[in-house]
Amino acid sequence: MERDVAHLGDTWCQFRTEAIEASARARQRYAEAANVITADQMPFENSPEGLIKHLVNERLASKECCVEAYMQFLPPQGRSGRHRHMWEEVLFVLEGSGHDLHWDLKFDCIEKFEYEWEPVPQRHDWQRGDFIYVPPCSIHQHYNDSDSEARLIVISNRIVKTMGFNWLDQLEHAPGF
Repeated sequence: MERDVAHLGDTWCQFRTEAIEASARARQRYAEAANVITADQMPFENSPEGLIKHLVNERLASKECCVEAYMQFLPPQGRSGRHRHMWEEVLFVLEGSGHDLHWDLKFDCIEKFEYEWEPVPQRHDWQRGDFIYVPPCSIHQHYNDSDSEARLIVISNRIVKTMGFNWLDQLEHAPGF
């Protein structure tokens, strides 16, 4: 009988109880979190992508729960690192002009998962005021073609990471890292 199987075992846990307690703590942290993060509270990082300034990040203790954003600084004639990740990304060009290289993913699932990246990247030119879209899993890199600093606002959705797809591969570091 199913009833006999249902009561088998002697292992106990507190999963649901702990989830209720964690939810209460999360709501308390949210109530105490800031609505405004001032410019001087936004930290800089010399990262594999180059110099960035974190604008929205879960570690900044703001009420924002879904989005990450940082400002990317590209030196004159400089470039970012090259990377890929499972989430899509959007960028807004604040200053400068340049181009992106995108190696998009070729994917098929007829009998098994098969994927590879395009051998030749697509070039996307950009300038101040432009919007750049990077598809999920696309290998990409940003290049500043101007003789002055370029600044990009990079925005992504952190929910994909929380769902278990926090796959970020750094394939090449920016100069100076």
